[in-house]
Amino acid sequence: MGLEGRRVLFISYNGMLDPLGQSQVIPYLRELAKRGARFTLLSFERPRAFKPDGINQCEQLREKLQSQGIEWHWLRYHQRPSVPATIYDVLAGLRKGLSLVQRNRIEMVHARGHIPATIALGLKKRFGTKMIFDLRGLMAEEYVDAEHWREGGLPYRITKAAEREILASTDAVVTLTEKIWPIIREWEGLRGRAVHHEVIPCCVDLSLFKFSEEARARRRAELKLGDRFTVVYSGSLDGWYLTEKMADFFASFRRHKPDAHLLWLTTGSHDRVRGLMSSRNVGVDSFSVLSVPSAAVPSYLAAADAGLAFIKRCISKVASSPTKNGEYLACGLPLIINAGIGDSDSLINDWKAGVLIENFTDEEYVEAARSIEAMVVQGDVRSSARSVAEQLFDLNSIGAERYASLYEKVLSA
Repeated sequence: MGLEGRRVLFISYNGMLDPLGQSQVIPYLRELAKRGARFTLLSFERPRAFKPDGINQCEQLREKLQSQGIEWHWLRYHQRPSVPATIYDVLAGLRKGLSLVQRNRIEMVHARGHIPATIALGLKKRFGTKMIFDLRGLMAEEYVDAEHWREGGLPYRITKAAEREILASTDAVVTLTEKIWPIIREWEGLRGRAVHHEVIPCCVDLSLFKFSEEARARRRAELKLGDRFTVVYSGSLDGWYLTEKMADFFASFRRHKPDAHLLWLTTGSHDRVRGLMSSRNVGVDSFSVLSVPSAAVPSYLAAADAGLAFIKRCISKVASSPTKNGEYLACGLPLIINAGIGDSDSLINDWKAGVLIENFTDEEYVEAARSIEAMVVQGDVRSSARSVAEQLFDLNSIGAERYASLYEKVLSA
């Protein structure tokens, strides 16, 4: 039946002025709009969007999106106090959503995450609109695993109660991983229900993330790397990311390859990185730590030889699809990752796209160092890594196609 003329309200709790919102929402909407869907986008923006410069940026982005078939509306995001602020945002979103559904004759609401899904649930009850719950992670479990909430505490109970009602009403569920679906399929609210389901991992715009020999030469000259084997980590520090274990790994890596270099691309504390390196006797000439604009990240990835990412292993991360895996592979980098994160084990076990760390031991680190160097030296690793990205993480052929297929199933039901 196609998507031509079908009217969809997309709700995101990420702001579109934030790089994360722009990179993880707009590309999909743009591609689906090309297939005929008519989008109304509702997002929640941080305070800077309501200052003079931010207002100008919003207006410019609104015009750009309008030209791409996306009508954008935004509300203010409130952070503190946590529970009252979130309730306020839900009520504001519901009020705005009610007017948008009526005015734009919305047929379906695509809710990206738990808080947008709570808004979508209210709209479904009021208007009978179709609903997709795009489960970006296990919200309550993530907060418990991060030690922000106590299991059984008030925020946890409120979130799980809302989640049960959402699962009992939604027409479709999107998960980031295959592994999490058999688990949540048996949760209260979803158990025994016939709902559409699609696995859509965090995908990458392969036209932006790609290897460039020119960029590699330029960045390596800038960093004075010469022909040194370079490992890169791109992302946040601490929290979910096992920063200390990544530092441990590199210290072991240098025992195998003394002239190796670790490139940290992070907006986190550079002093934190320097302290970790110093405490492991890694000299300042053996690592670099930079904060770079998101548009420059692919060129720095091209300067490296392998991509590193160790992530906390816990129940909530079974539902996780690390975006950096796809970005590394798209730029031709084999992976150095730990086991137990979403579907990522299969990247190593089935796709042979790098090395997998199980127990974070020094012996494992040294063996991984040998293996990853052999992959880079002996084979055409860049093209094979890129091929994996094309088959698993392409924003167009994987992400947009699967969303389009799901939209058609839900709208035709």
